[in-house]
Amino acid sequence: MFISDIKRVVDQVSRDKGINREILIKALEEALVSAARKKFGSSVDIEVQYNESTGEIEVFQFKDVAEIVTEPDLQISMKEGRKLDPECEVGDSLGTKMDTSTFGRIAAQSAKQVIIQKMKDAERDAVYSSFIDRKGEIINGIVQRFDRNDIIVNLGHTEGILPTREQIPKESYRRGDRIRAYIVDVLYDTRGPQIVLSRTHPDFLIALFKTEVPEINEGIVTIIGATREPGIRAKFAVASNDSDIDPVGACVGMKGSRVQNVVQELRGEKIDIIPYHIDPARFVCNALSPAEISRVIIDEENRSMEVIVPDEFLSIAIGKKGQNVRLASKLTKWHLDVISETRYSEAMQDGYDSLVSLPDLGISLADALYEKGFFSAYELSEASVEDLTQIRDVDEEKAIQLIEAAKKYLLSKDKGDGTSKEAIPEEEDGHSEISEVSDSLKASEDPTGSDEDNEISEVSDSPKASEDQTGSGEDVSKQTILSDDKEKDSAEQ
Repeated sequence: MFISDIKRVVDQVSRDKGINREILIKALEEALVSAARKKFGSSVDIEVQYNESTGEIEVFQFKDVAEIVTEPDLQISMKEGRKLDPECEVGDSLGTKMDTSTFGRIAAQSAKQVIIQKMKDAERDAVYSSFIDRKGEIINGIVQRFDRNDIIVNLGHTEGILPTREQIPKESYRRGDRIRAYIVDVLYDTRGPQIVLSRTHPDFLIALFKTEVPEINEGIVTIIGATREPGIRAKFAVASNDSDIDPVGACVGMKGSRVQNVVQELRGEKIDIIPYHIDPARFVCNALSPAEISRVIIDEENRSMEVIVPDEFLSIAIGKKGQNVRLASKLTKWHLDVISETRYSEAMQDGYDSLVSLPDLGISLADALYEKGFFSAYELSEASVEDLTQIRDVDEEKAIQLIEAAKKYLLSKDKGDGTSKEAIPEEEDGHSEISEVSDSLKASEDPTGSDEDNEISEVSDSPKASEDQTGSGEDVSKQTILSDDKEKDSAEQ
């Protein structure tokens, strides 16, 4: 045999590489079969067996007993067969042990290649099977090298990759640094299993809290969801299954010790822990904290909410560059449109005025339409006849007249304003919460609309803007009242 103590080598490789012992023995057997056929040809009948007691791999060549030998590689004469087994008969298969030392250098090289390939395959399968069940766990590793902007992490028996898209912005590592990441996926590749890591995944935040908060592992506190803007801010919703346990307090810990450990791991990322509520409106109000909410209008069909906040809390509710409302929308899975009370009152008043201005529509009918949810001429033009006939004193003919009158009013208004008809629903609905928030923010911060090019981020960063404008409005109203009082005094004198 090539190696005298093959049993010891098999045991050592099995321990070091984590490969099953039977797989290694099978690889050696296949390698010796390949070497024998390389030496004696592919037609020979070769059988390899591992002797457990001696730790030796034995190679046998089998030949059939025949009266007349036509194929020397596959047949043996009766005379030669009787030397091996005196009781053999024609047709019996007799095996003779081969001397592996005669295989030669080329055969040995072929056996080596087979062993290396089989070991690579076995090692790849062993790594894949050990990590596929660990998907969704946190793992520690050491930064080994950099491949373009991707980080290759040493995980012990194998390597993991932390792609650029899964790295927290402005976070830098050097070779040899310890790193903690979340196993997103385990891919089976011909070059070896690829373990994809992440530090930006929302589940990484959840997994970190599971390690810090024992109440989560015990099932007392339930995680509802998490959403992140990596490295900047995150929102984390929790609920308690025990009325005596505060879920937010359990996650925060004594003097904030638990949440601070998570914040440090995420390099200072701000985390808002939100108490979950079964009522969607209350849940949205909690998610938009610390802003105060005045009113919430729910549209179940489109799964959207219109959130009205006091003027001084508008920039807080929206957040820097729309960050707060964007995270709240992702966490609650509701489309949110945040507007100020002033903007909402103006919009409702404009809508009511558009109803009153329609021909053959009195104030009483406008009030009835308003109560049924038709707040403007546009909403009236989009209404169905069946909806309008449910209103008192409105029959089918009257409903058709109201709809046509609303459409004519909107058409004449479009011509007067020089805008296209398609622009109206676009302004009403919007296509993203950020665009809607931006419009609301501009309207509340700049009622004159003189400077449309002001950046939203500048306004959101200064929540005092709306307060200053409110204060200036109060000063103007006070001056007007004082001037009126002076005029009255002079008239009395």
